[in-house]
Amino acid sequence: MRKISGSVTAPKGFLAAGIKSGIKENKLDLGLIFSKVPALAAGVFTRNEIKAAPVEICREYLKDGRAQAVIVNSGNANCLTGQKGFNQAVDITKHLSARLAIRTEDVLIASTGVIGKPFPADKIIAAIPELVNKLSRAGDITVAKAIMTTDLVLKKIAVSIKIGGWNVKIGGIAKGSGMIHPNMATMLCFLTTDACIELSALRKALRDAVNESFNAITVDGDMSTNDTVSILANSLAGNPRIKPGTKHYRIFYDALKYVASYLAKEIAKDGEGASKFVEVEVIGAKSRSDAQKIADRITNSNLVKTAIAGEDPNVGRIASAAGAAGVRFDADKLEVYLSGLKIMGQGKIYDQARAQARRLLQNQAIKITVNLNAGKGAATKWTCDLTEGYIKINAAYN
Repeated sequence: MRKISGSVTAPKGFLAAGIKSGIKENKLDLGLIFSKVPALAAGVFTRNEIKAAPVEICREYLKDGRAQAVIVNSGNANCLTGQKGFNQAVDITKHLSARLAIRTEDVLIASTGVIGKPFPADKIIAAIPELVNKLSRAGDITVAKAIMTTDLVLKKIAVSIKIGGWNVKIGGIAKGSGMIHPNMATMLCFLTTDACIELSALRKALRDAVNESFNAITVDGDMSTNDTVSILANSLAGNPRIKPGTKHYRIFYDALKYVASYLAKEIAKDGEGASKFVEVEVIGAKSRSDAQKIADRITNSNLVKTAIAGEDPNVGRIASAAGAAGVRFDADKLEVYLSGLKIMGQGKIYDQARAQARRLLQNQAIKITVNLNAGKGAATKWTCDLTEGYIKINAAYN
């Protein structure tokens, strides 16, 4: 596998565009990703009991495992808008499908932004002709910008792999900065590939990749209503069809997981008000489930996150969070490391390491490792620190 330039238009047969439709004042706010040929498709969505209209529509449209276009807007979530908002989203898919001469059910739709405001569907429908006319290979940059809300960094990636001698590419873009917490985070991610792959393999690969990436990040512990990860696979690479459980499947899955993990980490790094990226690794647990529970508790601890923001090596907060995860372990065997420096072991805090730990916390990337010394279970989660910037952004968001 090698990383290449571009994102969702790097695979063969994909075009994209992003424009200003007027939802946000003088900013890109409407995007489109289009495959020149029909594609297999899969999606993973929020588990919040309140689901935005686009999520409900995509879940219905994806039952047949097909799609050819994705339209997405920022600035308005089209959530808690009732039947009217649902009907408006359907109307958008109908207008776009007519313009592209494809099936309505082959148009996926996504929205991100403020919840509960009337949805400006008229602006989106009026902008569809311009959006379609601007489709190009170079449009991946504008669509990536169009989906941003409080994001400060554009998130995109593309990779190339070999499947049976054929070049296969996977590309992706994502947005997300706040209201980030599994399952999933408040984020949108759109993936494309020219791989020839069975639908069952595509669905499994996406589901497993999401669990190892977007379901492993948290910024503030809040789950959104619009979370969507979708993938389109149009088979234009010409490779032998990828089937579940094969060597080719493993190659494809590893690449897809890499793409998803890269984008997930970019979201954590771009957390609202964040100044530091934090990786939490839990090892030596009795089971993977135990490790995940402890990693979740640490990454969602405001006390841990504020200590990191203040560059305070307060190992007691880390140990306390681990102990509050509902997992039984021997505290006397607990070891805690900060970016490789052992700061706790055998139930004792190493005060002599405090000065060096403070210096390590000045770095923008921090790694916390917790070893329970109880088994082989392990899990890794990603988060960021918590600063005053988070409060300022969210106090004025609406």
